[in-house]
Amino acid sequence: MGPQMMDSSSQRSKDPFRRVSMEEAGLSFPEVFSTKSDSYGIQLYGYDDIPNFLKGNPYVVGGYRAYLPTALCLKSLCVLSNETVNIWSHLLGFVLFFILGVYDNLVTIPGVHGTYNDHLIYTVFLACFQFCMLCSAGYHLLCCHVSERVARRWLSLDLAGISVGVMGCYFPGVYYAYYCNLFWRDLYLLLVTVLVAVTLVMQLHPHFLSAAWSSRRLALFSALVAYGVCPAVHWIFISGGWNQPMVQVFFPKVVIMYFLGVLALVFYGTKVPERCLPGKVDYVGHSHQWWHLIVVAAFYWWHQSGLSLMQYRLQHPCHGLETRLQPDL
Repeated sequence: MGPQMMDSSSQRSKDPFRRVSMEEAGLSFPEVFSTKSDSYGIQLYGYDDIPNFLKGNPYVVGGYRAYLPTALCLKSLCVLSNETVNIWSHLLGFVLFFILGVYDNLVTIPGVHGTYNDHLIYTVFLACFQFCMLCSAGYHLLCCHVSERVARRWLSLDLAGISVGVMGCYFPGVYYAYYCNLFWRDLYLLLVTVLVAVTLVMQLHPHFLSAAWSSRRLALFSALVAYGVCPAVHWIFISGGWNQPMVQVFFPKVVIMYFLGVLALVFYGTKVPERCLPGKVDYVGHSHQWWHLIVVAAFYWWHQSGLSLMQYRLQHPCHGLETRLQPDL
């Protein structure tokens, strides 16, 4: 279908909801041309035709949804656009982690004679992943809203979801790594909770999403992720070093988790492959989609790794190590 101009002024006057939404957003009906229109009446635009708040990756040339009220944003869930994979990858990710949460609590944890604390840790753990997935899917579904304010609110939720998802990773890792050391277990869990709380509070700052704060955002999220190196190295030390069987089995799982995280960041930061193939991977295969898929894979990997660590701890009681490993206060 060839390019089509948006509704004329006479047609707009018959649609007061659409007209008011545009005006409230500070947008006029520009001479914008769509690259595609579907049965829902949702038009897709090129990069040059979308509002500035949607711009961020010039190598994704087309397939953008824009200027939509809430109802059409929701309908666009069924429209093929450059956000379709982003939306569905994390919607299905939410379903995956919800099902795993139910299965773990009804089957896996009772099967290894887990305690109330095991149920609690895994419920919180997977709830964090689910929150992350929902916030991400919600943002990518509603980022095309006619109101920049609405789009930015969902972006803030998306970033909050990342913080909560990262926090969720720490709960089973720290809890079971320091299963026999209550002091360090509680201290590390408290520290990561405080760090995430600081991250969430900073996201309330009016300039947090601005370009001027880009370095601060990067530093904040990098610190949140890099924090995990401290309890990991400390755990190796108090477990007896590299030669201990438990360390040899579980530390590589930590390394793989960080590898997946770095790989996702490489795609996110380099904007490959669309940088090399501008306009060729707009709908399927661009970097943000790989970022989403790798995040789901990393969360699933950590879920499986956490289960194996939980099973090991339940099969190998502490035998009084809690007292031996407490620091002298």
